[in-house]
Amino acid sequence: MKRKIFKPLLAAGISIAILGGCASTQPGLVDSGNSNTAGGAMLGALAGGIIGANSGSSRHSGRNALLGAAVGAAAGGAIGYSMDNQANEIAHALGTGVNNDPLAALDPNRDIIVSKTNNYVKIMFRDRMMFASGSSTLQSSARSKVRKVAQLLENYPQTVVGVAGFTDDQGSYSYNQNLSEKRAGNVASILAVNGYPSTKGCSYNKPIVPNDNSSNRALNRRVEVYLYANRNMMSDPCR
Repeated sequence: MKRKIFKPLLAAGISIAILGGCASTQPGLVDSGNSNTAGGAMLGALAGGIIGANSGSSRHSGRNALLGAAVGAAAGGAIGYSMDNQANEIAHALGTGVNNDPLAALDPNRDIIVSKTNNYVKIMFRDRMMFASGSSTLQSSARSKVRKVAQLLENYPQTVVGVAGFTDDQGSYSYNQNLSEKRAGNVASILAVNGYPSTKGCSYNKPIVPNDNSSNRALNRRVEVYLYANRNMMSDPCR
């Protein structure tokens, strides 16, 4: 049993090393981390190796594990690279780069922040460049920015999109809930190139900073767009 488990793990390691060498040389990336690619390769290789080891006769389990890990790593890595590529293309189109620094959201001069994790790509649009105060109607410059994202999404029909709106705590919770839903919905309607995105209004839940002064409230007012490889990756943006 131990030997059977060890084989897919060994095969996974070999496949990840091979794929990692290829991924690191992919041209044209603004951000060279490729964390999504590596993570996808690892998960794909482990899953493929275990499945392969348990497929067919025990005599061929080692070969099956290696083949399964290789195929799984390639598939997982391809998905990861696709998400990395989307992050960098979108950041470039919006005139910025991929920025995973959590302190970036505290910079009031950053109206757009594109970041990525192993599970999603996130585009944060600051409220001041999106809507007039108390309005859910997109300003023309903001509409142009969101349309650029929509155009790029046409190249990735498998990407699952989620949109969430966030407000500050001025006014009642229900008022802000309604406003955040409308804002998220208006952004989502532009991004509905491959199906209507999942939308959610978060009112003043999940603030970036405490709502204790006007500067902080401005940081909390935002719309976030999430790009997922599949629906199983989706999470609640309000929590």
